[in-house]
Amino acid sequence: MPAKLFREKAMPETQETFHFEINKSTDAATGAAATTFVCHGRLTSQTGAQLKDAVKPLIGQGGRIVLDLGDVNYVDSSGLGVLVGLKASALHAGYCRLLLENLTPRVQDLLNLTNLIGLFKS
Repeated sequence: MPAKLFREKAMPETQETFHFEINKSTDAATGAAATTFVCHGRLTSQTGAQLKDAVKPLIGQGGRIVLDLGDVNYVDSSGLGVLVGLKASALHAGYCRLLLENLTPRVQDLLNLTNLIGLFKS
C-alpha cells in the first residue's frame, strides 16, 4: 500500500493591528491640556508598547488624557496591563487624569470581570 502524502497548508499569520489618532485641545474649564487618543484595533502584547510609548511621556505634563476605545475590538492580558500601568502612572503623578471612553461591550466586560472598572472610574 503506498504511503499517503500529507501536505500542510501554511496558516496565514494574523496581523496584529493597532493604531490611534491624537487630538490635542485645551480644557475650557481648567485651561489644562487635554489629549485624546482615538484607538483602533487590537490592544495586545504585540501592540501595547505603541500606546504606552505615546501616552507615558504626556503623563508628566499633567492635564487630561482620554483613551477612546470605541474601535478597540480585543484586549489581551498584556493590553490590559498597559492600561493599568498607564492609569497607575497617572494616579502616582497626581496632576494628570487618565480616562477611558466609549468602551465596547467586550472591553467593558473585561474590566468588570477583572474588577478593574472602579480603577478607571476614578
